[in-house]
Amino acid sequence: MSDRPIPQSLPFPKPVLGYADSRIERAAELRTNTAALEAMAADKRAGAYVIGGEMIVAKRGEPNEPLFTLEEARRFGPAEETAFLGHLDGAPRFGFGIPPAAAEALKARDDLLVTDLRSIAVQGLVDGVHLPPIAEAKAVLHWHQRHRFCSNCGVRTDAVDAGWKRLCPSCKTEHFPRTDPVVIMLIVDGDQCLLGRSPRFAPTMWSCLAGFIEPGEAIEDAVRRETREEAGILCGRVTYYRSQPWPFPTSLMIGCHAEAKSRDIVVDATELEAARWFSKDETITMLTRTHAEGLTTPPPVAIAHHIIRAWVEDDIRFD
Repeated sequence: MSDRPIPQSLPFPKPVLGYADSRIERAAELRTNTAALEAMAADKRAGAYVIGGEMIVAKRGEPNEPLFTLEEARRFGPAEETAFLGHLDGAPRFGFGIPPAAAEALKARDDLLVTDLRSIAVQGLVDGVHLPPIAEAKAVLHWHQRHRFCSNCGVRTDAVDAGWKRLCPSCKTEHFPRTDPVVIMLIVDGDQCLLGRSPRFAPTMWSCLAGFIEPGEAIEDAVRRETREEAGILCGRVTYYRSQPWPFPTSLMIGCHAEAKSRDIVVDATELEAARWFSKDETITMLTRTHAEGLTTPPPVAIAHHIIRAWVEDDIRFD
């Protein structure tokens, strides 16, 4: 870690990383305790996050409130699935999954805000303390929607263990929520970094390269492989930065920095629209939204923003 002060061109404090640093105590030991679950559901402090597919439901206000009592949640209709998320300051928290069509219908109500989680996080539509448990609820409820049948024998499975397992009543196979690991990395060469553009990005945005880790692959190997495949750049040393849950639908972003061992870019057009080297000074203007051409980095809610800023501030080290 460098003792160098934050450059004057970055006068704003480091933002909070979205969906991370959860205050939830998951209390996994209670997931099979029927009596404890019933008592928590009856607890007047219990709260539920109501989710319908990609949509999150909240009460309109200043700020908007995404936490409902279980009684309030049930008024939206029967839950497709529920999940015990854990305790927040001793109060039970649940995920309450309603059909996507039911969530769409709630958009007509003036007292409710019904929108996607990206918009909620980027625009700061709810207090930040809610983002990690909403991400937790959205990810596990999405898993239930996509894994209702046994992959071993095809029979419809039952949700058990407070929503954290599905059990096949026929072959007894146990199915657990999955998380897909993704490497997201900034490739650096002295005072330059490599950024790329996906066709789905906003027109001005450039970001870190990223890709799914394949079976039997280490994090470092995935960083090198994805960088070579997407941009034709060879990498040497790789250092871990930090991670971020990414519930779109169920990924874990593993942030890294890597040293470039080559310079010539060869873009894989099936993955990227473009890739190029940026100087540190130009990258600073992208972070501060002062770039002469209006180019930008991802918003502060995304780990890519933090990975890039850490390099700008010399806050990385290769062992």
